[in-house]
Amino acid sequence: MTKQARNGPYICGIDAALDVVSGKWKGLILWELDEHDVRRFAELRRGLPGVSEKMLTQHLREMEQDGLVHREVYAEVPPRVEYSLTEHGRSLNAALEPLGQWGIGRIAREQPELVEHRDADLLPRPS
Repeated sequence: MTKQARNGPYICGIDAALDVVSGKWKGLILWELDEHDVRRFAELRRGLPGVSEKMLTQHLREMEQDGLVHREVYAEVPPRVEYSLTEHGRSLNAALEPLGQWGIGRIAREQPELVEHRDADLLPRPS
């Protein structure tokens, strides 16, 4: 598979980073693989309600081309394919963590009923 050309030249690092994570599902795929280490396609699809098979396949291929996701194919019948994050993908996920915390704070401020209980300890404490 040939690597797709990106939209560069880039104005700044954020521009280049957003080019790699553009798309509704890529951030969620990063999160799902970070949470579970290794996932098969059907497990990823179940973990991302609303994603179509076509979109998930497209995003996984792009992420593999970008070096974020590792795709392991096992020669079995039926064939087994597993996805995991590469070190590059893990570093991107770590870089996105502060953005996620910012998002939780925004939701908590504007619609606190939408913040899941497990995210409550990430919220800033009132001063």
